[in-house]
Amino acid sequence: MNIALWVVQGLLAAVYLAAGGMKLVRPREQMVASGRFDWAKDTTDAGVKAIGAVEVLGALGLVLPWLTGIAPVLTPIAAAGLVVVQVLAARVHVKHGETKSLPVNVVLLLLAAFVAVGRFLDL
Repeated sequence: MNIALWVVQGLLAAVYLAAGGMKLVRPREQMVASGRFDWAKDTTDAGVKAIGAVEVLGALGLVLPWLTGIAPVLTPIAAAGLVVVQVLAARVHVKHGETKSLPVNVVLLLLAAFVAVGRFLDL
C-alpha cells in the first residue's frame, strides 16, 4: 500500500506542479487565448496566480512532509486540500460548460482522496 501511495503522490505532485507552475508563469491573457482555459476569462490575474500557488503548494505538501518526516500530517492535509480544489474546479467547469474537463477533475479528486485517506490511516 505504501508503494501505491507513493506512486500516486508522485504522479499528483507532477501534475499539480506543472499545472500550478503554468498558472504562475503564463499571463492570464495568453491562457485565455489558447482556448483551453475559458474559465480564466472570469478570473482576475491575481485569482489565476492564487490558484497556481495553491496547486504548487499542494504538490509540495503531497511529498515533502512525508518524505522528510517533518510534520508528516501535512501530507494528508495537502491531499484533502487538493480534493477541495478539484471540487471547486469541477464546479467552475460545469458553470462554463466545459464538461470535457470533468473526467480529469474526477480522476484527480479520487487520487487525492486515496492519498488523504491512506496517509491519515498510516499516521
